Amino acid sequence: MSTRRQTTPAELEMLQRETFDYFLNEVNPANGLILDKTAPHWPASIAATGLGLACYPVGVERGFMAREAAASRTLATLRFFWTSPQGPEPDATGYRGFYYHFLDMQTGRRAWQCELST
Repeated sequence: MSTRRQTTPAELEMLQRETFDYFLNEVNPANGLILDKTAPHWPASIAATGLGLACYPVGVERGFMAREAAASRTLATLRFFWTSPQGPEPDATGYRGFYYHFLDMQTGRRAWQCELST
C-alpha cells in the first residue's frame, strides 16, 4: 500500500498559473500563434493555438490575465486566420478551411510540409 501525499490548493494554483503562463509567454502577439513546444526553431501548432484560445477565458476567470488582454489576443488570432492564405500552394496556412498542423511562428505559413490538422 502506497501513501500518496495530497496536493494542496496552493500547489494546484501554482501549477495552473505556471501552465497558463506558457500560453502568455510562447505566443506571437501579432498573429496569436502559439509555439508547439519550447525548442529552438520550432514552429507554432494549430492545436496549441486552439488550446490557447480555450484557456484565455479560464485565465480571465482565475485572475491570470485581464479580460481586455484576452479579448485582444483572441481577436488577433481570429483575424489572422480569417485573412490567412488558403490554397494548394506549399506555403499556404491552410486548405479549404482546414489549417496545417505546424505553422511558421512569424509568417503563419505551413512549416515542414506538414499535414492538415483535423
